[in-house]
Amino acid sequence: MSTLTILPANRTVDAPEGAALLSLIGGGDPAEHKCGDACHLFVLEGRKGLSKMTSDENSKLDMIVGVGSKSRLACEATVLGTENVTVEILSHV
Repeated sequence: MSTLTILPANRTVDAPEGAALLSLIGGGDPAEHKCGDACHLFVLEGRKGLSKMTSDENSKLDMIVGVGSKSRLACEATVLGTENVTVEILSHV
C-alpha cells in the first residue's frame, strides 16, 4: 500500500491499490461525480504510481483552463500502489 499526500492541506492518507483519487481526497464516489474543473489537480510526486491517462480524461482536460503537464482529474485517476503520490488540489472537489 502506498500513501497519498494532499496539498495544500498537507494531509496524508493510506492509498490502497485501485482506489480512486477522488475518494481518497474526500470528493465522493467517482461514478456519481460530474466532471469538469472541479476535480483538477497537479501530481507533484509519484506520477507513475497512478493509472495511465485515458483518452476520455485527456479530452476533459483539454476543456479546462490552467492545465499543465502535471494535471490529472481526481475522478479518473486511480492508485496503482507502487509508489507514494503527492497531489496539489487546484479546485474544490
